[in-house]
Amino acid sequence: MELPKFNETFLPILEVLKDGEIIKGRDLVRLVVDQFYSNLPQEMLEQTTKSGDRLIENRIAWGKSYLKKGGLVHYPQRGYVQITEKGKSAKSENVSLNEIQSNVITFYEPESKSAPETTIVANASPQDLIDSGFEQIEREVKDELLAKLKEVDPYAFEKIILILLKKMGYGDFIETAKSGDGGIDGIINEDQLGLERIYIQAKRYSENKVRETDIRNFIGAMSGDTHKGIFVTTSTFDEKAKVKARDAHHKIILLDGSKLVDLMHKFNVGVQTKSHYEVKVIDNDFFDSEEI
Repeated sequence: MELPKFNETFLPILEVLKDGEIIKGRDLVRLVVDQFYSNLPQEMLEQTTKSGDRLIENRIAWGKSYLKKGGLVHYPQRGYVQITEKGKSAKSENVSLNEIQSNVITFYEPESKSAPETTIVANASPQDLIDSGFEQIEREVKDELLAKLKEVDPYAFEKIILILLKKMGYGDFIETAKSGDGGIDGIINEDQLGLERIYIQAKRYSENKVRETDIRNFIGAMSGDTHKGIFVTTSTFDEKAKVKARDAHHKIILLDGSKLVDLMHKFNVGVQTKSHYEVKVIDNDFFDSEEI
């Protein structure tokens, strides 16, 4: 079960409009969702694009746009949509992306028609293509970031974790001594006044998983002045370690390598913005203003 591709909304849109009524664009989106996609899980319906728009609404909007370009619907007035005679007479086999885009736009197609990219490109709206590109870049950056973390000096790794937590809005941090620290790599203040302290343990592992004994030692090292701890690793936690942390009297948060690079990427630690891209839309207020 997955969200429909933008071209898969063509027929549902035409079905909602088949009576020829003039409908507000926003109402059209709602009706299409209610009549055809309300059975999808709510978390799926709440998925968003990279720019924050609801993905299902974005794809229906692109579907409507392509139907307009193909002459199957038109906009009788600003913000409204209506089916055309061509749309009413169109048969389902003619309401396809190939039929519509032949008069609209030619997508790039890989040389091999059997290549996996063919399906992705053929069924992707422009917004999908943008999001897909960003997601691919993001995955590659996170993979490279995790690889670098596994190579840094263990003490540098501990410092990186403290810097990240500082960026996330926690208070000042204290680096513990590099030897004889009893398993505690750092202490951060949960608030600016230092009323609540959180102990940090950072394990830079290449392959080894964090085990139950590591969690047990961490708990034992936490003094009586705190009941909160964060255990961070570049690898993963085995099941017994997860159970030990969950059942502990202390509140212990586990961050594995995947979650760690997600946070570093989000809070710009170890990464930098290379480029900004602008996506522009028509400013209808400009054309409606009295200045022109």
